[in-house]
Amino acid sequence: MAKRPVKVTSGGSSADKVRPLFPDAAPARPAPASGTWDPIEERRDQSYIRKVKPQSPNQKVLMEAIQAHNLALALGPAGTGKTYLAISSAVEALEAGSVDRIILSRPAIEAGESIGYLPGDMGEKMAPFLRPLYDALNDRLGGKRLRTMMAEGTIEIAPVGFMRGRTLNNAFIVIDEAQNCTYGQIKMLLTRLGWHSTMVLTGDPDQSDLLNGLSGLADIANRLEPVEGIAVVRLNERDIVRHPLVASMLTVL
Repeated sequence: MAKRPVKVTSGGSSADKVRPLFPDAAPARPAPASGTWDPIEERRDQSYIRKVKPQSPNQKVLMEAIQAHNLALALGPAGTGKTYLAISSAVEALEAGSVDRIILSRPAIEAGESIGYLPGDMGEKMAPFLRPLYDALNDRLGGKRLRTMMAEGTIEIAPVGFMRGRTLNNAFIVIDEAQNCTYGQIKMLLTRLGWHSTMVLTGDPDQSDLLNGLSGLADIANRLEPVEGIAVVRLNERDIVRHPLVASMLTVL
């Protein structure tokens, strides 16, 4: 049986003459410059994130808007944390007992590539489209807990087409990629909101996979913005928390 590496000292304090456990290991990652955000700045021993903090003023506005309103719309470019913050707020509301369940919905739209016929049940067919939602939930809850809550029905992931006719009470509803919904679809989704529920729509009006003029997100947001009790939060390139090149590319693309 191989022996585990141990520290070896010879006289002096414990900080003197310490043989490294792994002498050939790569040097530690340098700390990011002051005032910048690095997604791998801290290594976590836990398998999920306990608390999410906003990384920009607009992200803080969005988180506060979700807490204070039963209906919020988050519009902005890719990488601004719209979906992640919405799902994080949903998880926090569920853990606080404010809602009984989380319902996540996303349109099944192919981004220009045909994936052909997919075998399996509805969950398996929808898995490629809903992968971003699974990733965010897994990051917030951990894989084992996520599977348990989905099996119990506490967390439900459903395509937009299966939301018609439902009344969603005591729930936190997140409609992701809403720019790929038509005006009629978004109107249908908004009217699913029931008692003691919160709904958040997220999307980027500039990245719709629908034909020109079919996306209803921008029109819906403009109509709802002056309505009391509804929050419309618009994020921009300064809120992007992905690689810095993402923000640079979006300014020229």
